[in-house]
Amino acid sequence: MGLLDILFGKKTNSIETYLDNDAIVLDVRTQKEFDAFHFENVVHIPISELKSRVNEVKQRNKPVIAHCKSGVRSARAVSILKANGIDAINGGGLPAMQNVLQ
Repeated sequence: MGLLDILFGKKTNSIETYLDNDAIVLDVRTQKEFDAFHFENVVHIPISELKSRVNEVKQRNKPVIAHCKSGVRSARAVSILKANGIDAINGGGLPAMQNVLQ
């Protein structure tokens, strides 16, 4: 396990495992970033709104893979989600998610 794995979360095979378990992909980038590019069938909640909207995620009753542009904001999102009892991992940035979702 490398330093980036420790800082930013699980490896791709864990992302695939979460997807196999019907996880939702949560995009925590800004609206502008999301509008410029996003993956199909993801839930978009900007990190700035996540604390106030965490119940929306909780109601889905599914594990979560959070992602952003580089993996930093999604790491913060995972901390917020886990603090609220939601099973979540950091999917990292766009390149990591692109390897799995496209």
